[in-house]
Amino acid sequence: MAFTEQEKLTAWSKAREVDGYDKNMFRKDACGAWIVWSKYGARDNDYGWEIDHIYPVERGGDNHPENLRALHHRNNTSKADDYPSYMAAVQAEGNKNVICKRPLTVNKAKQKKLSGIYHID
Repeated sequence: MAFTEQEKLTAWSKAREVDGYDKNMFRKDACGAWIVWSKYGARDNDYGWEIDHIYPVERGGDNHPENLRALHHRNNTSKADDYPSYMAAVQAEGNKNVICKRPLTVNKAKQKKLSGIYHID
């Protein structure tokens, strides 16, 4: 799916800033994995990232700004269409990413916002 530059910036802005690192170049995704701005769409890179639909398109989600976030490409693949619980595949260890499969859940505040937007039961 193609995203606009604004959607890309919206997703990036939600990734966690890390003290000591340029927030315009480096961040961590919701799973704790390093992502690099210039590696957007780079599935062949350890720091590549994509835009995730938190509430999946398959279930009725869309490109609403509340529904977009930046995820490392492996975490996005692992999450697939799962919601609100999903599996992470990668997380940071120091300044590198390592394989680390673990269950995560979209936080309650975000679930509440998305429920209001998409009328999720």
